[in-house]
Amino acid sequence: MTPEEFIAHWKDNDLNERAGAQQHFNDLCEVLGVEKPRDRENYCFERGAKKSGGGDGWADVWKRGYFGWENKKPGRNLDTAYKQLTDYAGKLDNPPLLVVCDRERIIIHTAFTGYPDEETEIRIEELTDRGTLQKLRWVFTDFEKFRPEKSTAAITAIAAGKFADLAKSMRERGIHGDIVAHFLVQCLFCMFAEDENVLPANIFTDLLKKAGTDTIKAAQRLSVLFTTMQKKPGGMYGDHDIPWFNGGLFKEVKVPDLSANDLSALYEAASDMDWRAIDPTIFGTLFERGLDPDARAPLGAHYTDTNTINKLITPLITEPLLAEWNDAKTVIATGYDKKVRSNGYKESQAAYNSFLNRLQNFRVLDPACGSGNFLYLSLKALRDVEKQVRLEGLEFRFQPEMFMKTGPHNILGIEKNEYAAELARVTVWIGDIQWCRRNGQGIATEPILKPLDGIEHRDAIMTSGGDEAAWPKADAIIGNPPFLGGSKMLGELGDSYVEKLRKLYKGRVPGGADLVTYWFEKARAQIESRQATVAGLVSTNSIRGGSNRKVLDRVVETVPIFEAWSDEPWVNEGAAVRVSLICFGNYECPKLDGKVVSEIYSDLTAYQEGEIGSDLTTARALEGNIGVAFEGTKKYGQFDIPEELARQWLSLPNNPNGKPNSDVIWPWANGMDVTRRPSNNRIIDFGVDLSEADAALYEAPFKHVSQHVKSQRKDKKWWLHERPRPEMRKALIVLPRYIATPRVSKYRLFVWMPAALLLDTACVAIARHDDTTFGILHSRFHELWSLKMCTWMGKGNDPRYTLTTCFETFPFPQGLTPADSRLKSQEEIRTLGYLPVIGVVGNNGDEMEPIVPFSNPVQAIIADEKQRCHAQAIATAAFNLNKLRENWLNPAEWVDWVITAEEEKAGYPKRPVAKAGKADELKKRTLTNLYNARPAWLDNTHVALDKAVAAAYGWNDYTPEMSDETILGRLLALNRERPKVEKKK
Repeated sequence: MTPEEFIAHWKDNDLNERAGAQQHFNDLCEVLGVEKPRDRENYCFERGAKKSGGGDGWADVWKRGYFGWENKKPGRNLDTAYKQLTDYAGKLDNPPLLVVCDRERIIIHTAFTGYPDEETEIRIEELTDRGTLQKLRWVFTDFEKFRPEKSTAAITAIAAGKFADLAKSMRERGIHGDIVAHFLVQCLFCMFAEDENVLPANIFTDLLKKAGTDTIKAAQRLSVLFTTMQKKPGGMYGDHDIPWFNGGLFKEVKVPDLSANDLSALYEAASDMDWRAIDPTIFGTLFERGLDPDARAPLGAHYTDTNTINKLITPLITEPLLAEWNDAKTVIATGYDKKVRSNGYKESQAAYNSFLNRLQNFRVLDPACGSGNFLYLSLKALRDVEKQVRLEGLEFRFQPEMFMKTGPHNILGIEKNEYAAELARVTVWIGDIQWCRRNGQGIATEPILKPLDGIEHRDAIMTSGGDEAAWPKADAIIGNPPFLGGSKMLGELGDSYVEKLRKLYKGRVPGGADLVTYWFEKARAQIESRQATVAGLVSTNSIRGGSNRKVLDRVVETVPIFEAWSDEPWVNEGAAVRVSLICFGNYECPKLDGKVVSEIYSDLTAYQEGEIGSDLTTARALEGNIGVAFEGTKKYGQFDIPEELARQWLSLPNNPNGKPNSDVIWPWANGMDVTRRPSNNRIIDFGVDLSEADAALYEAPFKHVSQHVKSQRKDKKWWLHERPRPEMRKALIVLPRYIATPRVSKYRLFVWMPAALLLDTACVAIARHDDTTFGILHSRFHELWSLKMCTWMGKGNDPRYTLTTCFETFPFPQGLTPADSRLKSQEEIRTLGYLPVIGVVGNNGDEMEPIVPFSNPVQAIIADEKQRCHAQAIATAAFNLNKLRENWLNPAEWVDWVITAEEEKAGYPKRPVAKAGKADELKKRTLTNLYNARPAWLDNTHVALDKAVAAAYGWNDYTPEMSDETILGRLLALNRERPKVEKKK
């Protein structure tokens, strides 16, 4: 069939809707040269069965992954046809195109997720044009051609950028930020409202156009428009009827002094953009960053996608409500008879109405609502549930009311930042209007913007008077509370606030816990007091360990965690972080990371029926592990100095006390010295109790500390490190070397440190010098244990080795515990005839030979011959690992080991210096880079070490394929068998 024949046949054709629909579509397929619908599963007429209450299926024509198509008789309302398609899009697998047709017009609506809705109209007489035919053919063959150029996210970012520039310009002229933000929020809502035809079309744009550069005229007219929008029942603006908006947004009208550039920027934003396309899921966040002068994150920063947020919303709102609806449908179906309106039918109608009332009264509280993305998505979820209920109610001939039961009244919020609270309200209003428009529902009237007094501007955890803040009653609590580490709270919130807060929640939230944990505790308390049913909150994944986890311990003692995602990517203030998503309440069938489990523990691991239990939260500190591992000294002040300056001071004559500066200048290392290359920095250290007068006798070092530290410190002993760690020094003084590990690092790395080196607080010192202990710590078993027992640093990206949980709870093999490897004194070392271990490459580059037939002194004090053999095997494997790594880090061809006479006299180790031309290559030789690459030789060496350690545990069935859960279960069993440390009362 030619286009001309098609036009002649179907123009003014009077066949009724049912008789003409399929014939028209088949003829159109012939004109376009595409296949006709003949596949019930993928491309067919009448997709969907007849409804039980009468009526057609979901679409007249459907092609999987391409389109849903609804035909009407000429002259019929195609908006109604489009609404039908949007109603049933979910049952059609959400096709990207929704097409409506009355035989003489074809309107193609786009429905790409994350893109604005656009429509293309093709009239029957245009089919003679080859370009038009090709465009229509794409509906069947290449739907991607209809994808809008910019996503809603991109459009929103552009819009936010325009307003950010405008806000900055106005603030720079001295206009108060509150006034700027409130005015611009009113403007952007007007731009949205006129594009959505909630305001008369182009009324705001024309106002700016006609005002031109006349700032006084523009300000007067804007004031009149805003005031008219605020008044009940609306009013006239020129020739236009203005509806009543209210809702608080236009309660206060205060147009600031505008410049001609301001007017030009506003007009450009209003006229150039389609404001219907802004994305409410990110709208508030981006505009908050632009309008708030204190916002830290860059405007163009990424944001968390909707799918991630829905990992909380779905189990908290959607799934339980749909489960209730399914129960209600069972009751409805029992009493329903489509032919007889009996008492059973009335009971069915009552059950239907009862569930709609349930939706109307459902409340969602976000007690840290920010600029409203969680609130909007929660409201959308409720709206989507009601839409499904109303559609399925039609199958029982229940006629829906004109207006939906759900709406902005369903959501409650608390937000401390005034900018964010106002934007949260606008986000909800805009998002809800968009939802209603796209789903064919009427928007609210009288007023259009329903009051959102439930979004409160206040502190969510403590009142200004120092009392605990109250939360309103809600069915579900949801949110993304602020990420602020316990150590940073003082600087961010102030000493007074934090002191009051910690005192207020004492016994409920540990003093050093992160700020986010206060929201978890309050949500738990709300559920316990029956002021809420469920809660789902976001936290950095550090909540799984340390003092933070004690808050989750309280949660699981009250109600179960029923859904959790233990380690998810997130974006916070523009930075990538790792978070945990945690839902808790009285629901069953727990799921962890998307998998059904039997029980979820407070460290966000799980017990599965039939598996070895591994609730590591029950692990306790072991008697033999105490007093072995220590954080390095915390200096608090510029005590560290470069090696060049240290060498200068070492070469000075002895001080007035007759002593050299080497007494108080130490080689020094922090975490980066371990994970990267050694910095060779030195540190000034006056020990743990040297008096100020005695410290002053070391002239040059004391002068440096006086100039660079004294002004920073408020404490009396400012010349000493803030935490000099006397216990650590006492434990290390008898050792020729010790084991060190960074507290925070991507990989759990252990290295040898010479006794003459002082460790920074960013590292942990382990007061043992035998290869057996080194090997056990560097085994897969301790690494697994430490990763499960650790806390997570700051943004949750790197694990933090915590002494109390990672080291003190770890069960070493029997007979090879830290208690077994303990050496009491230098005399004991001499008695055992011990010098540094066989062939160990020291930090001075020299190999040391033993004078005893043991590779480490542990064997000399182990009575059991079998365990001595295991100790030897572990030591050999550990020695090999260390030697191979050292060879890779400092290849002899690239490195010279140097030391000055003064350094040698002071007892310093040699330091590696790159040979000529090798400095750049040597910089890349770091432990982090080595473990990133993990070459075969390194992997093989670790496998050999793991086998030796497994043998010491007696795990003869161990293979590298053994599951992590099995290993952790066995270690936990050992922990439970060992003597525990008695808690101090």
